[in-house]
Amino acid sequence: MKFVGIDLHKKSITLCVLDHDRATLTTRTFACCEVEKITTFFAGLGPFQAVVEATAGYEWLLQLLDPLAQRLVLAHPGKLRIIAQSTRKSDKFDARVLAEFLALDMIPESYRPTPRQREHRALVRHRQFLMKERTQLRNKIRRILADYNADRRDLFSRAGLEALPSIPLNPIHRFIVGQMLDQLQALETQRQELQKQLRGFAKQGGEREAQDRELLQSLPGVGEVTSEVVLAEIGDVQRFRSAKQVVAYAGLAPGRRESAGKARDLGITKAGSGLLRWVLVEASWRAVRGSMHWRGIYERLKLRRGGRRAIVAVARRLREVMVALLRSRQVYQEGLSAAV
Repeated sequence: MKFVGIDLHKKSITLCVLDHDRATLTTRTFACCEVEKITTFFAGLGPFQAVVEATAGYEWLLQLLDPLAQRLVLAHPGKLRIIAQSTRKSDKFDARVLAEFLALDMIPESYRPTPRQREHRALVRHRQFLMKERTQLRNKIRRILADYNADRRDLFSRAGLEALPSIPLNPIHRFIVGQMLDQLQALETQRQELQKQLRGFAKQGGEREAQDRELLQSLPGVGEVTSEVVLAEIGDVQRFRSAKQVVAYAGLAPGRRESAGKARDLGITKAGSGLLRWVLVEASWRAVRGSMHWRGIYERLKLRRGGRRAIVAVARRLREVMVALLRSRQVYQEGLSAAV
């Protein structure tokens, strides 16, 4: 059995091949565009295992190696600190370290989403991109109107847009605002088309996925957008050993530093999916406003920790309840949530 460490970059890959005694057999570098050469090289290795870090753009390589390798491992880059902190930093050294860890079966593995999960994430993250673009354009328009003391709260309602032509803007600002309004209209059309695509995608997901959506949306504050983000970013909830692991995956777990017998609580880690973290906090605010039970939790926490920490703590609890619902296959019941 051979063990191959792969240091993957945007334009090239560097390989280090070890035998079962961890002796180096060969080190090679290929351009990423040399797909045939890469395939031929791996096909000629005989039985092998390979590891690559879960950085951007790894999926094409794994798909290329899937039919050839006996085992493919996706390494968690954040846990391979020996590479990041090494003073001998080089592509060949990184590939060697990966191969060594693989041979010793010490690779901290990262989760590889299924093809459907990757497609789901692509749709959900593109929707978030469109929403950010819309927000930026609206803020730019508001900044221009503020110079004329003409900004209004309902600017992007029908009444606000109808009043916009009567505002005495100079010709340059009128032109800029007009272009940004056209962009807003185009973004809205794209958002509506994307929403149709997402709903069509959901219908193809099977009965269990449909049930997952119903279970999540039985929670107060959780609607279509939140449930889609949660399902896309988390994937299979069974891959986590506990609800706390899911909370940590969302970057909502508080950090803690201990030294010389003293401990100090830190802020949340903010590791993992920023989109998941954002949507959980937004859902928590809606739950607090719409549910007496969740508002009571928030108010009690707010007295001890303040408003910002309290809503993050509510988001952690909400995420834990989501995990419990998905595992138990039971809809949310307000009176039982305190036990979760």
